[in-house]
Amino acid sequence: MLDKKAKARPKLEGVASADRLLTVLTAFQRGDDALELTELAQRTQLVKSTIMRLCISLERFGLIERVDDGRYRLGTEIARLGSVYLQSFALEAHVMPALETLVAASGETASFYIRRGDQRLCLFRVDSPSPLRMHVRPGDLRPMDASSIAQVLRRFDPNSSAEDKAVEIPIYSSGVTDPHVASIAMPVFGAGGRLLGALALTGPASRLTGESAAKVAPTLKKTAGVLTHALGGALE
Repeated sequence: MLDKKAKARPKLEGVASADRLLTVLTAFQRGDDALELTELAQRTQLVKSTIMRLCISLERFGLIERVDDGRYRLGTEIARLGSVYLQSFALEAHVMPALETLVAASGETASFYIRRGDQRLCLFRVDSPSPLRMHVRPGDLRPMDASSIAQVLRRFDPNSSAEDKAVEIPIYSSGVTDPHVASIAMPVFGAGGRLLGALALTGPASRLTGESAAKVAPTLKKTAGVLTHALGGALE
């Protein structure tokens, strides 16, 4: 939805059960190997029976492991999430300058999306200097519809057919997710030709017309190529 003024997010309450889960998880400190139930109870101020039930859920997701002597330690999923967290900073260091370049060249909002199942996630974004722009923030989810961004994420998915990938890029769409919004998007690849995400420009359909999109397409394509190269990929 287009909005001339950014709307504040509503203040939401947390979930008590999730708070307790995270209280147990964050009780582990640097230097800890494994903790006894008594130590976890002291650190969290939760009763032992509650901690045991919470640890069952945490074990199910690999966030905590119970060792043979009954103590608890952090699970391997924590290491995976840590690597994802660190990798996101490396990605951000390359993507954000690319987005800033696109905004400066086009005057439209630039963003970087990744796929999350049947939705697409806005991972990074730099707003247009114009007060009239699409109200989407990093972390927001949008549908995998026929928009240019969703098409890029779907067509260049590793499981897509060669026929799907045989499309002229960048891809332009108008009035799909929102009747007043248009976008133009390019794929960004990493090592081994793996799709990392979609680099896109979005703006009001009245401003980002097919004609104006064609004018910014070379800049978008060049920026996507530079970004792909920086991330270890190749854009054919």
